[in-house]
Amino acid sequence: MSSDKSIYARRNLAIDMLRGLTMFIMIFVNDFWKVHDIPHWLEHAKFGEDFMGLADIVFPCFLFAVGMSIPYAIERRYAKGMSAESTLGHILSRTFALLVMGAFITNSEFRLSPEAPYPIGVYWFIMAFGFVTVWNKYPKPSSPAQANVFRVLKVLGVLALLYLALTFINPQGGVFGAYWGILGSIGWTYLVCAVIYFFSRDRLRYLIPIWVVFILICVTGTPLREEFGGTALLDFPRGNFYDGMLGIVHIGNGALPAFTMGGLILSIVSARFANMGTLWKLRSGLLAALVSLLIGIALHHYWIVAKIGATPPWVFYVIAISIAGYTVLTALADHGLTGWFKAIRPAGTATLTTYLVPYVFYGFADVTGVVLPDWFTHGFMSIVNCLCFAFVVIGVTWCLEKLHIKLKI
Repeated sequence: MSSDKSIYARRNLAIDMLRGLTMFIMIFVNDFWKVHDIPHWLEHAKFGEDFMGLADIVFPCFLFAVGMSIPYAIERRYAKGMSAESTLGHILSRTFALLVMGAFITNSEFRLSPEAPYPIGVYWFIMAFGFVTVWNKYPKPSSPAQANVFRVLKVLGVLALLYLALTFINPQGGVFGAYWGILGSIGWTYLVCAVIYFFSRDRLRYLIPIWVVFILICVTGTPLREEFGGTALLDFPRGNFYDGMLGIVHIGNGALPAFTMGGLILSIVSARFANMGTLWKLRSGLLAALVSLLIGIALHHYWIVAKIGATPPWVFYVIAISIAGYTVLTALADHGLTGWFKAIRPAGTATLTTYLVPYVFYGFADVTGVVLPDWFTHGFMSIVNCLCFAFVVIGVTWCLEKLHIKLKI
């Protein structure tokens, strides 16, 4: 076992592959809104349904991958000689960027009032322009003039986003609101777990108890099945101090930070045992996944499995899937069986860009009125449709990288 922090200087390809696969599937399932007759096991479960579809797995798996990246990102900064103050500032700036992007994307999901000065397609175009110009990973300026061009682009991006925020009107006449959505949820969860790691570093004696606390918050704060009363173990009156404090620090019922903290812990453990043999790592990882699965099965007796409600069995089932997935990907990386990853690599290395590209396509469809043929939006062909779209999005992301367009926060 190694506690040498230099292990974090090496790129962990298995984390990239886990993040890339998760993002690829996320683009795939997020495109279901434009097609019909999708098999139920691929979709989100309905409210109150004791079920977990593929679409209910991808977001928490991504949170798990976010947690796995935190030790590498922070330890690399320290290895480069960056100060603790700049590292904390970096955590805060990344959180701010995710919250801002989440707000613009989530507000757009309400669509626009006819009184808005632009259609939703134009909104998405301007939004994409703002995101790219503000948060693009610009190449190192070759001259003062080029540096000034980059500064002007960032200012234009800020002005574009301000214009959208000030002129936005939803169909109910509401203005731009603080709705965070998926990216915002990732941002708040990242902030909580990254700050915890900032103070604890890779000391598992602190991190594991904190993860247990998140699990206990979820177990005690999530309503049980109807046959067990249908209320939470800690069923405080509405507006109580406990729930209010959890809301202030954006812990919620503990499920989301439990995913990210679980990934963070696994990342540290796998780094410490990186020199162990592939078979040992495979056995250990799959055993840990099995333990999580068995805990989920036991909890399933008392709670339904549901993403809506973030129930304890959902948490442990997804953690089991995440651990098993990462373990298998680590074994593939150890044996050099990674050629398949080239097809989706941009989803793992340019994740934010990949997440943004679909909105450009949706904006183009809205502005031009282009629609897919009906035969391509039903049944089996609808699945082919969404798979093709996911590959096209990743291909466009790859092309944008070649043009030095890559979101980096």
